Amino acid sequence: MTSTQPIMALRGARKAFGEHEVLRGVSLEVARGEVVAIIGPSGGGKSTLLRCATLLEKLDDGSLAFGDITAARDERGRTVYAAGDELKRARSRFGLVFQNYNLFPHRTVMHNIADAPVRVQKRPRAEAEHEARELIQKMGLAGCEDKVPCQLSGGQQQRVSIARALALHPEILFFDEPTSALDPELTAEVLRVIKTLAAERMTMVIVTHEMGFAREVADRVVFLDGGMIVEEGTAEQVIDHPREERTRAFLSKIAE
Repeated sequence: MTSTQPIMALRGARKAFGEHEVLRGVSLEVARGEVVAIIGPSGGGKSTLLRCATLLEKLDDGSLAFGDITAARDERGRTVYAAGDELKRARSRFGLVFQNYNLFPHRTVMHNIADAPVRVQKRPRAEAEHEARELIQKMGLAGCEDKVPCQLSGGQQQRVSIARALALHPEILFFDEPTSALDPELTAEVLRVIKTLAAERMTMVIVTHEMGFAREVADRVVFLDGGMIVEEGTAEQVIDHPREERTRAFLSKIAE
């Protein structure tokens, strides 16, 4: 970690869908240059936590800050979100990589990567495409510039998705199970890219079921179950020497 100032701070996060409370008072800070892996069973709240952190879902209670306060409790105790330019500024600070790629199916790799910097950030097309070519090279996708997603493997599509997120120069990248739709060979391709970003000290929050990967790249591992953080610490602490019985039970199932 290179800074004690958190890029993102989530405090007391609560989220329910109907009667089902999915997040129950979760607090998580991520510092600049830190890689945080979030692990836990299905239904434990991992994806909902990511969706709330990236403004795809609104918190029922708690606060969220990307430097500026993005959501906070008002005098009545309700969580109220920033509006207008302030919310737009918060959105510009993060990128999100989905498990199912979310690429535009009829647009080329070049357009998928370069269009958002032009439309959202009003950057010159030539500049955006020059940077897109550099990202395509970095992702190991040279020669794929004019292909559309259906002409690519799942691993290639996910690398395009990562390049698209990076093209907007986010301060923090969120990954929601980035390899869950891929076979082992394609998984290895994508994990190599993420490991390179980790080595470059890109700030990342990664929801993953790949324990070996989490052990290798994460500065901190968070075990989430039942909508609560049960345990967090270094990979060695949480994965190799868990203190909590719930963590041990989860890891023993994964190992079976």
